[in-house]
Amino acid sequence: MGLATAVAWTIAALAGVYLLSFWLAGGGLRHAKVTRFPAALVFSHPALAVTSLACWVASLLTGSRALAWLAFAGLAAAALLGFAMSTRWLGAGRHATTGRAVPVLAVALHGLAGVTAFTLVLLTASAVRVF
Repeated sequence: MGLATAVAWTIAALAGVYLLSFWLAGGGLRHAKVTRFPAALVFSHPALAVTSLACWVASLLTGSRALAWLAFAGLAAAALLGFAMSTRWLGAGRHATTGRAVPVLAVALHGLAGVTAFTLVLLTASAVRVF
């Protein structure tokens, strides 16, 4: 299950890096006050996900149940921020960041892989045994 979680998390991260670069290339930082994605929201989402990944890897290496649940809690917070971004993206069509359409396939792939990783981390955290 650890390998499947790593694969799902990697796919989510790669799609997320692509979306972040798309946002930055479209002037995301310059237009943060008038776009639907404030910079704090955009950068706290991956920061929480990366921190959670570090906790998850540490839990796998040490067998620590506390680290596994900490990884799950951080990933849950990152998922809520991602959900906030997706609902803002779906509901606020009046603000255009670049004039380019947001890559829907990348957004869908990122969300699907993120939900898969979230579910697998929950299952892994539930199954972790303390040494």
